[in-house]
This record gives sequence, structure tokens and C-alpha cells, in this order.
Amino acid sequence: MERITWFFMVCGCCMASLAMAAHSNRNLTTDQSALLALKARIISTSDPHNMIFTNWSTTTPVCSWVGITCAARHLRVAVLDISYFGLTGTVPPELGNLSFLVELRLTNNSFHGTLPQELARLRRLKYIGLEYNKLTGTVPSWFESLSKLEVFNLSGNKFSGSIPAAIFNLSSLQIIDLSYNQLLGSIPREIGNLTKLKEIYLDRNNFIEIPNDIGALDQLEILSGSIPSNIGNLTQIKGIDLGSNYLTGTIPHEIGHLPNLEELLLEMNNLNGAIPSSIFNMSKMTWITLHRNHLSEI
Repeated sequence: MERITWFFMVCGCCMASLAMAAHSNRNLTTDQSALLALKARIISTSDPHNMIFTNWSTTTPVCSWVGITCAARHLRVAVLDISYFGLTGTVPPELGNLSFLVELRLTNNSFHGTLPQELARLRRLKYIGLEYNKLTGTVPSWFESLSKLEVFNLSGNKFSGSIPAAIFNLSSLQIIDLSYNQLLGSIPREIGNLTKLKEIYLDRNNFIEIPNDIGALDQLEILSGSIPSNIGNLTQIKGIDLGSNYLTGTIPHEIGHLPNLEELLLEMNNLNGAIPSSIFNMSKMTWITLHRNHLSEI
């Protein structure tokens, strides 16, 4: 009787293992299909070394493909990094099926067009790096679905319109880079919700106002993007780069009381009034640019 019981226990364990393996294989096939959809959207002539077109093949395991890292536990695609491949193409909606994706890195390619809404399904995503491509349209509001997002980089594209306020409800965000786009209007006051934010880059856009709420971000180290007077609350900030926007008003004298500030870049705006003398007495300051404004002498 004991032998029979032991036999059925072993059989049960084997069946469970086989079922788990089959389920894992099905999910990995889903990942493979999503990546092959991306491959199909890439122009072959933009991949002269066949980094994608030869390596991404159904004859080799997905987890061994160039630019792909799989999670050890689930054997699912966790990182897609094809940065600096010089690829030209569009982003397919099928990428939204990479349900275990943690990092999406497409930096310095020539992906164009708009971002598909299906990417909102990437609920495990912590890092999105789409900088220096040719993406267009508005910054999608569906990014608010990515509640675990920590790094959000869309710099160096052709995004236009205003920044959707919903993005600033992503409480895990630590770095935002929207510089070198065609964004305009005011920064949403919801930015004050991002208590973990350390760096924000907004330069080379067409912003006209930064809200007072930014003064609540006491962890902020770098501010790039009228300048609120409570900027003096940002005691951890090391760099302020708001060059080439349409900021107006005066330079708050409170800037001169930021103990860790090293760089102050305010060139090419519409700032006016006197330059606060205090900014020239800051012990850690190494770089100041104020040209092409309407500033008067100290």
C-alpha cells in the first residue's frame, strides 16, 4: 500500500512539473511573438550588421537573443535593450504582451510614429528609456498605468503638446527626462506629488511656468525646466537647467541660498530684473549661464 501511495505521489509531482513547464513555454512563446512583431517593424537596411535580423530567430532560444535578458525565476523576458543599434522602425502594439518586462531601452535609434496604447499593460515596468529617437504625438496619459515606473526618459524626440497631469501620480518616479522635445504650457502642479523625485530635466522645450508645488520635492537633486520663489526649499538640488524655454519673471534671490547648487543654467529665456548677487557667493557653484535674457546688472 505504501509503495502504491509513493508511486502516485511521484506521478503527481511529475505531472505538476510538466504542467508548469508547458505553461512557461506558452508564455515564452508569447514573448517571442511580441519580439518578432518588433523585428517585423524594423527596416532591414537599418541593421547592416544583422544584429536583429540574424540573431532573433525561431531556431534559437529567446533568452539568448541579443538585447534580451530573461528573469531567472520565470524565464520570461525582463529586459529589452537594443539601444544604440541605429535601427529605424515603429513600436508595435505587441510589445504590450511582454508582461514580465521590467526595463524597456530603445535609446539612440530612429523609431518614429506614436507609442501604442498597449504598452500600458506593462505593469511591471520600472525603467523606460526611449530617448533620442523620432517619436511624435503627445506624451500619452496612459503612462499613469505603469505604477512601478522609476525612470521615465523621453528626451530628444518630437513630442508636442502639454504634459498630462496623470503622469505625476506615479509615486515611484525618481528620474524624469522630457528635455529636447516640443512640449509647451505649464508644468502640472501635480508634480508636487512626486516625493521620491531626484532628477527632472525639462530644458529645450517651450514651457512658460513651473508651479510652486515643486518646492515640496525635498529629495530633488537636479531641476531642468517663471521660477517659483520656494525653489529655496530644494536644499538637496545640485543642478538647475532651465535653458531655452519661455520662462518669464525674475530670478528668485532664494536660489542663492541653495547650499549644494553647482550648476545654474537659465540662458535663452525671457527672464528680467536684477541678477541676485547671492548666486555669485555660493561655495559649490561651478557653472552659471544667464545670456540671452533681459536681465539687468546686480
